[in-house]
Amino acid sequence: MGVGVSGWKLASAVSREGQLGVVAGTALATVLIRRLQDGDPEGVCRKAMEAFPVKGLAEKILQRYFVPSGKPADKGYLRHPLPDANPKSSFQELTVVGNFVEVFLAKAGHGGKVGLNLLEKIQIPTLASLYGAMLAGVDYILMGAGIPRSIPGVLDDLTQGKKVSLPLDVDGASRDESISLSFDPEDYPLSEPMTLKRPSFLAIVSSHVLAQTLVKKSNGRVDGLIVEGASAGGHNAPPRVRGAFSETGEPLYGPRDEVDLAKIRDLNLPFWLAGSYGQPGKLKEALGLGAAGVQVGTPFAFCEESGIDPEIKAEVIAQSRAGTLKIYTDPSASPTGFPFKVISVEDSISEQSVYEARTRRCDLGYLRKPYRREDGSLGYRCPAEPVDQYVRKGGSAEEAIDRKCVCNGLMSTMGLSQVQPGNEKEPTMVTGGNDAKLLPTFLAGEDRTGFSAKEVIYALLKDLPSEGQMAGRTREAAAK
Repeated sequence: MGVGVSGWKLASAVSREGQLGVVAGTALATVLIRRLQDGDPEGVCRKAMEAFPVKGLAEKILQRYFVPSGKPADKGYLRHPLPDANPKSSFQELTVVGNFVEVFLAKAGHGGKVGLNLLEKIQIPTLASLYGAMLAGVDYILMGAGIPRSIPGVLDDLTQGKKVSLPLDVDGASRDESISLSFDPEDYPLSEPMTLKRPSFLAIVSSHVLAQTLVKKSNGRVDGLIVEGASAGGHNAPPRVRGAFSETGEPLYGPRDEVDLAKIRDLNLPFWLAGSYGQPGKLKEALGLGAAGVQVGTPFAFCEESGIDPEIKAEVIAQSRAGTLKIYTDPSASPTGFPFKVISVEDSISEQSVYEARTRRCDLGYLRKPYRREDGSLGYRCPAEPVDQYVRKGGSAEEAIDRKCVCNGLMSTMGLSQVQPGNEKEPTMVTGGNDAKLLPTFLAGEDRTGFSAKEVIYALLKDLPSEGQMAGRTREAAAK
């Protein structure tokens, strides 16, 4: 759903209804310190930080970033250090605490299950994110945008307090070179001993081949699969046939991109279907295909409890109701190289004039890619940074064409826009799946302009088979 869209409020609302509420784990270090600099008006961040089990760390962060009355609207946010491979950096500390805070708040006051969603392509914060979430008792880890084969073993080791590592993908590294990220829980001494539970691991896949690879070659237990199609919001897996585009420049998906669900069923793991399954009747369809359920993003992204700025939500819902909403699968926008769905919203970076007027910069750095410098040290570069800087770091000018700063754009969408030098405010970037065109489905009445997470859930469940029918379907699926 994008940075902060599925935040603690939305995850809590979904979880309280007996479903799995999922927190978006991307950029939570930035989310935390910007909320603190806005004064934390509800006091929730500070409440969660009081429960953080590592003595002194939360207090240090508060002293550095908390602004009691909130920063002036025309002043920029204080930034954290850019992410790098140093496991003891203050960025890693902020990541641990940020993930703890979000999961802690999502789980507070009820007994429902809460998950954390991470992207494999954003490697540097991963280990700290997992540890922070596990300190808060996260129940599920969901991960896609890559091949997260090492995550199950990391979860196993973190429950035992062991030092963990992940292979780091470095441009220019030699084939025989082994480069890893590391994280040691002993760097975060707990105020009191505690036993961490191992969250269930759900891998997000876009093909049965990837699913088979993860199940057979991961370094630990994969507990389930989320099978996501190309109509889902955010990043999409690239099409199997490269270089084919529609008349509007969108990547074309074909029969080779369709997932063979029979082979998914053969893996004997529960699986959920995602990508245009957020409409009434689709859950029943998924159960009929042997799925355990569906993963829904877009309707929740525009519900009342989501982290998207209310004015943006209202505009997208109004466009959807009027039938004028435009969703573009942009092959170039994301620095990751993955296609990225962008919704056209006025004054957002989806407008070419807004994109061209923005000064290119990289001051959050979540999508920077490590590379080997000529002297052997690690450098970091992003195709969305200033082109001359990217080229100076060994990147090509062609790779930088039409790249957009997803980090700043998504942060602005949740109302946490950075004010840059010269009073330049970062524009928004809104993402959503194809189901965004069907949002009026959840508006009960012509006078309604919004809907709640509970209303989305009830709409999706209304065609659910009876308990007896569900049991029969489960037995049928298990026998296949």
